[in-house]
Amino acid sequence: MAADGPRPRLEPVVADARRAVREAIDDLDPGAVVLVGLSGGADSLALLAAACFEAPRAGLRCGAVVVDHGLQADSAAVAATAARQARELGADPVEVRRVEVTGDGGPEAAARVARRSALLAAALEHAAAAVLLGHTLDDQAESVLLGLARGSGPRSLAGIAPHDGLWRRPYLRLRRSETEAVCQALGLGWWEDPHNRDDALTRVRVRTRVLPALEADLGPGVVEALARTADLARADADLLDTQAADLAASVTDPDGSLDATALATAPPALRSRVLRRAALAAGCPGTDLTAGHVAALDRLVADWHGQRGIDLPGRVVARRESGSISFVRVAG
Repeated sequence: MAADGPRPRLEPVVADARRAVREAIDDLDPGAVVLVGLSGGADSLALLAAACFEAPRAGLRCGAVVVDHGLQADSAAVAATAARQARELGADPVEVRRVEVTGDGGPEAAARVARRSALLAAALEHAAAAVLLGHTLDDQAESVLLGLARGSGPRSLAGIAPHDGLWRRPYLRLRRSETEAVCQALGLGWWEDPHNRDDALTRVRVRTRVLPALEADLGPGVVEALARTADLARADADLLDTQAADLAASVTDPDGSLDATALATAPPALRSRVLRRAALAAGCPGTDLTAGHVAALDRLVADWHGQRGIDLPGRVVARRESGSISFVRVAG
């Protein structure tokens, strides 16, 4: 979509976008490299424009990484256009990384894993202090709704974290319409991903059907309310995770097994987290470990009647023997 040219009336939106980036990078040391994950869409293009404006003023270098997933016939051309725009905005370094989208969990999940791996590799090569991602308030609301639909716990309802190690998401307070307004104000044309109109994808149906229906029936502000829910859930989940880590340290024996008697006295919310952490550490894939699996593990601790071991994803078996819960990965 091409823009007609700068529109002065939208300058406050540009100022908001730049301020969000400035606040996201203000703790970085001068001389550090910041990379922006650039797709060519409005969200990441507006983010890159703001980062290229703010980073030099903070004594930082701003680069861009375009990940070409190869999922459309013109993907290479789209990536090349995005890279050209990045250079015109002043980004340095700028590179395009082609990935293969394979693996379990569907095309969305596979593309996300491939993209994250490519961005991480680029960050390591350029010794980047941070990678900025263009997730918006709308993305946050969609994540919370999807978590609710799955019956997930507080960690899933916490949605997308603003700052997660290397990854930073300055635009979680901006609407998608605002990133488009930034691009229009700056005269930047952006790419529309055809997957964003594919109703076969659950997230697209949430975006185009569910959220508009909620706004129509419940009134405006649903997206903002869901984002506030994510913030509250994240604060609770962070506290519980910290307490669970302390509990795990106190009930884990030198051989890695868990003291079932000590664990049984802990609150269920902490106990389930310790059990899930132990299962993941033993090799269970996080995408396959369900609440049902964790509930079965909890019964080994709090409702023990001599039951046999629990078969878990990833060929992991959990057993209770002599008052201890052990996790063993069996040969396939």
